Amino acid sequence: MINALFEQFVEASPPSVMMRALMERIFAPDKLDALFEQTAERQYTRELLFSSVVGWMSLVVSGIHPSVSAAYKALEKLVGVSRPALYSKLNGLEPGISQAFVRYRDAELRPLVEALGVSSEGLLPGYAVRIADGNLLGTTEHRITVLRPTRSGALPGKSIAVLDPQHHLVSDVFPCEDAHAQERSRLPQVLATVQSQQVWIADRNFCTADFLSGIAQRQGYFVIRAPQNLPWQALEPLQEVGVSPTGSVWEHPVCLATQQGHALPMHRIGVRLKQPTRHGDLEVTLFTNLPVEIADALTVAELYRSRWTVEGMFQVITDVFSCELNPLGYPRAALFVFCIAVVAFNLLSTVKAALKAVHGVGKIESGYPTSISLKTSRAPSGA
Repeated sequence: MINALFEQFVEASPPSVMMRALMERIFAPDKLDALFEQTAERQYTRELLFSSVVGWMSLVVSGIHPSVSAAYKALEKLVGVSRPALYSKLNGLEPGISQAFVRYRDAELRPLVEALGVSSEGLLPGYAVRIADGNLLGTTEHRITVLRPTRSGALPGKSIAVLDPQHHLVSDVFPCEDAHAQERSRLPQVLATVQSQQVWIADRNFCTADFLSGIAQRQGYFVIRAPQNLPWQALEPLQEVGVSPTGSVWEHPVCLATQQGHALPMHRIGVRLKQPTRHGDLEVTLFTNLPVEIADALTVAELYRSRWTVEGMFQVITDVFSCELNPLGYPRAALFVFCIAVVAFNLLSTVKAALKAVHGVGKIESGYPTSISLKTSRAPSGA
């Protein structure tokens, strides 16, 4: 009888069943609590398990409950801890725990996507592309005493997310509790994760001499938009090399002086746009150390256009999931919620990969709804 009932759910709503199965795997309490014990530096478990906090917040992020308070009211008898205990745990979660949560779940889901055989061929075959972009969390309510004297809404934090476009998964997140810090303050941590044969694509906020030279020293490659204030020296005159869908493409070899006194050889590529950008720019200039035999200037220009796929990811976690909760003013709590939304995006991408394997990539990408309802799934067993 149980199998018959299960088959009815599979037939009626296969995405919901797949999402439920993935959630039970990814949110397995023993794995979550083990991750917490391995990662936490100052926090420890007293009354409330980390897996229970994840269970609570997954219900809020997925829209099953509208707020942390509503989720607490619904599950208070099941968990048996006080409201202060919940908020104390949530507000104290270290950024390293949130980052480890995203990394570990990516490592769990990536083999599943690869086994389904629907991963993209890659923007540059033979190379692992990573697209990095920063995200500033929205303003929150003035519920914390120290925030009440301020007129504007408080900014609870920011982060750098790294998207793997081949598998459509967020592979890493670098959370920052100081919303007013520059993204560049997190570049040393990002640089430490760069591996050989990777191609990093990013906007001009990531373009520093140390970051570019660091990627090259790790046998990696970059396609990063050039800012106006980074000095470079031309080795040959600028020449037009072709036309891309967005405009004419120009290129010449240049070198960049690093703080260590070395000269970093690379190519400077300019795209003179047919239409101005949303900021009114008529030209986009890129730096890359990709050899011409691997990617010519036209290919590099197309690679940079793919950077907007990370904007699509941010749009999904904003529209489909609740990645920003207005009442959460504590940075650690807000960043943890954002990371749960990122994991939810990876779950959704995995479900879409399974659907593509059955129905075809074109059909899923063009017409299948991405906002799979999670309200048909119940709380993870850790909640």
